[in-house]
Amino acid sequence: MGSLHHADLPALLSFESISSQLSPCQRQRQASDQSSSSCTDEATSCWRWPASCSPRCAPSTPPARRGCGKSPTLKSQRYSIQVNGKQRQYYMKIPNNYDNSHPYRLVFTWHQLGGSAQKIVNGENPQQGGALPYYGLEAISNNSAIFVVPDGLNAGWGNQGGEDVTFFDQLVKTVEADLCVDTNLRFSTGFSYGGAMSYALACARASMIRAVAVISGAPLSGCQGGKDPVAYYGQHGTSDSVLNVQMGRQLRDQFVANNGCQRLSSEPQPNGGNSVLTKYTGCKEGYPVTWVIHNGDHNPSQVNQGQSTPFAPKNSWDFFTQFT
Repeated sequence: MGSLHHADLPALLSFESISSQLSPCQRQRQASDQSSSSCTDEATSCWRWPASCSPRCAPSTPPARRGCGKSPTLKSQRYSIQVNGKQRQYYMKIPNNYDNSHPYRLVFTWHQLGGSAQKIVNGENPQQGGALPYYGLEAISNNSAIFVVPDGLNAGWGNQGGEDVTFFDQLVKTVEADLCVDTNLRFSTGFSYGGAMSYALACARASMIRAVAVISGAPLSGCQGGKDPVAYYGQHGTSDSVLNVQMGRQLRDQFVANNGCQRLSSEPQPNGGNSVLTKYTGCKEGYPVTWVIHNGDHNPSQVNQGQSTPFAPKNSWDFFTQFT
């Protein structure tokens, strides 16, 4: 039930005339050595057009919303899909009164080591270090999001050979072929190993993910790529006995740099028993970084002094919903 004793987690450790007609964003991409990247796969094509100027690829039209207008076949239940010859499982949570003409946010929630998709769906006792159902996001989403809850191999996200990132790719294709998704609004969150997986997606699939919320994470699932900006929310406890707070700061600082934010002159500290939320300044437009520090242990459901409601759900949801 609890999440404070994952002792084995740390061990995992003549173009001028053409150019003159291009937008500033397109010129930036043309100047990049990566501008020749292919974006033929709809599930991995860049959605950031044109303002974000991602150098990876540049679709000239908005991404297709293939599932809109269809009668859906996916329901709120468990499913199985074959990825790289392995059977992978996941749960879906469809909004009540689903409207196939309305593009929804798409939120991925990744479980911790030793956890499961079922435990994320059901939730565990937050007073014993467990996470609320869907990390508390579904309850405050007001039926504005589709949730995908994947199951990890060996109850974790080792991402060997990028297989868990490929799992994500296949889930995006499957869900968006059936349901009406705003492909500009894909998000990922998780605690501990689930946070590591969200970080891995921010690295490897920056063109697909609008923002991540990493709760007490570490670089356990790899970081293929990791050079592009992604809106980043991070949260960690200074007393974390499983994944030291410096690991969370390491992940954060990568996206402080990627997002062009101004580094802080001193490291934020908790205010006694209360968390401290810091919004970085100077970040590239559309790529904010928020950092929350608290004095607690390895816990997805940390509360402020005198409070009973975990602060991660509202913080994460507020961070996600700033994007429309």
